[in-house]
Amino acid sequence: MESKLIDWHPADIIAGLRKKGTSMAAESRRNGLSSSTLANALTRPWPKGELIIAKALGTEPWVIWPSALSRSAHA
Repeated sequence: MESKLIDWHPADIIAGLRKKGTSMAAESRRNGLSSSTLANALTRPWPKGELIIAKALGTEPWVIWPSALSRSAHA
């Protein structure tokens, strides 16, 4: 039986960033993106955005988006 990989809820990601004293918009700008661009990673696969968010949270993208492992395995 295959276990389901559950990604973090977008609200948890946003809350985690706020706890770190930053925001999606701030991290977007810090990485040379438009202030709303990074939010795309919350609604669709975007490895670059996922990495930016994970680094800001002090973790790895696969921790936040375990389904990405499944996506890359089937690519």
